[in-house]
Amino acid sequence: MSNSFGSSLWMMPFSKYCRADGMYLKHFSGGIRKRHHTYQCEQEEFQSNYSGWPTNIINIEIPSIRDCAQTNLSGMECGLPTQLSFSAREISDGTFFKAIEDYDSDSKRILHQLKKSYHDDPVLNPLTPWDRPPIKNVFCIYGIDSRTEVGYYFAPSGKPYPDNWIITDVIYEIEGSLILRSGNQIEGNPGAASGDETVSSVPYHSLSWCKNWLGPRVNITRAPQSEHDGSDVQVELNVEHHYEEDIVPNMTRSPRVKYITYYEDSESIPGKRTAVWELDKANHRNIVRSPALMRELWLQIWHDIHVDATSNFVTKAKRGPLRDEDCYWDYGKARCAWAEYCEYRYIFGDVHLGQSCRLKNSSADTLLHYL
Repeated sequence: MSNSFGSSLWMMPFSKYCRADGMYLKHFSGGIRKRHHTYQCEQEEFQSNYSGWPTNIINIEIPSIRDCAQTNLSGMECGLPTQLSFSAREISDGTFFKAIEDYDSDSKRILHQLKKSYHDDPVLNPLTPWDRPPIKNVFCIYGIDSRTEVGYYFAPSGKPYPDNWIITDVIYEIEGSLILRSGNQIEGNPGAASGDETVSSVPYHSLSWCKNWLGPRVNITRAPQSEHDGSDVQVELNVEHHYEEDIVPNMTRSPRVKYITYYEDSESIPGKRTAVWELDKANHRNIVRSPALMRELWLQIWHDIHVDATSNFVTKAKRGPLRDEDCYWDYGKARCAWAEYCEYRYIFGDVHLGQSCRLKNSSADTLLHYL
């Protein structure tokens, strides 16, 4: 069971309404080292559901201990089961592990790990939402709108430890909805999008937390991931953004197109630059192999080091081929695609038409369009 909740420890913090003292700041600045975190939640935390998460993370059946004293049955056998639900806060502060302590022999070890490695850590402050790292440039990049596990149903298996619990159902977040394995929708607070298919309960709420760090005004651009001529690019300029709040664009999507949505500072926090890129359907494990992401990172790095760059971020107006390998043969038009950039130029050794499609100009000349 501890393996199932392994990510529940590092996914803290959970809610903007709960804060602890900034111990790590005092530690690094040479202040007095305290032993315990001072942890407080505002009233809004208890008035809202699910601690800012889409749903309760754990729903678990535990045996009722009612009337067990008058029976000879063990604690796992007597009484009817009771279903309890636990929010992200109740996992983070140890409430959940204390509640099942009588039914799970591993709970004491988990509580010890939680206290020693998280609550009593002199540097890490796990009970306070993450502040922006104190560095000049932050680029937060992740995939969205894949089916992501955000909650679980557990029940006793009747077997001895460590197989004493089984997962009876899973709650998934998918494109703004919460569904069970059966496909039935359930109530909750789903995000504007869903996560990146991480199999460790990391929903959109967690991935998109860095949007809170954007400056007071933000430029939002939604563009296709593939090469495009700019006809399907949507832009919202100078959108007002309040510190430590999410920002959701009013933009449309074509169901057949995968987009990248860029949130980039129009007006930055002084001395800082923050950008958030959301890639449709990009899997958590495979995003680093995404050709679209590699292209965007390469263009941004090239833009940042170019002496003639005049803006903070590379333009998103269009995306054409950057290398000979990006040119290909358009069989419908019987010519090389992207005629503005590519031409048919056979070189000995080419074995198909696409290989003979090459850039008209050098890559250096092509890149000047992105300054």
